[in-house]
Amino acid sequence: MQRLQGKTILITGATSGLGEAMAHRFAEEGASIAAVGRSRERGERLAEELAVRFPASRARFFPCDLTDADAIAELREEVAASGFAIDILVNNAGVFQTYLLEEITPEAYDHVFRINVGAAIFMTQAFIAELCERHGNILNVASIGGLQSHIAGSRQYLYAPSKAALIEFSQLCAKNYAKSIRVNCLCPGPNDTPIYENKDFSRILPSIPMGRMGQPIDVARAACFLVSEEASYITGAVLTVDGGSSI
Repeated sequence: MQRLQGKTILITGATSGLGEAMAHRFAEEGASIAAVGRSRERGERLAEELAVRFPASRARFFPCDLTDADAIAELREEVAASGFAIDILVNNAGVFQTYLLEEITPEAYDHVFRINVGAAIFMTQAFIAELCERHGNILNVASIGGLQSHIAGSRQYLYAPSKAALIEFSQLCAKNYAKSIRVNCLCPGPNDTPIYENKDFSRILPSIPMGRMGQPIDVARAACFLVSEEASYITGAVLTVDGGSSI
């Protein structure tokens, strides 16, 4: 039996990279997908691809600016009106922007934290009642950059703290809502995704004990486990998927 048969999963940042890989992996396991992102073109193409590959599962794209709390409230209404009852929320949307300390501006701070932390907070706020009613679960996608055991690079003064905040938020929710839902956190390491524009991994590979970049499917497989019933007694976990980079 497919591990996610009958489940409906909402994924933010679903139109590329890790989010797109998770959408395909979840649908392969029988889930219906509510894909959320900014690019209507990429989002509608994703929904069409999922419909062709997995005709037994529903797939629809919902455009949303996750920096806007009012837009998130409208998204919740639109999702419900479309007949999607959400069982699993995957807060994957994020930005990877690096700055030296002296380069940080209030605008840069607001942008990074509003997307990397605020989007997860307000999406959780919007869907928490439904998730509790359905005894669902939440998966937040952070980064090894947010781990206390991993000292991020010299330009990650905003990115690393924002991911550390997301890890803390995940564990707070896991503890306070444990009777109703599970909440876990994934911390990917370096992955071959569109955030690396030049695809020159020569400086990164020496820091990865397994000797290769991660692929989006590596993260998607771990995510599939955490949101499935196979992880039914796991909450508050922070799972690294990093080829040993955080050791």
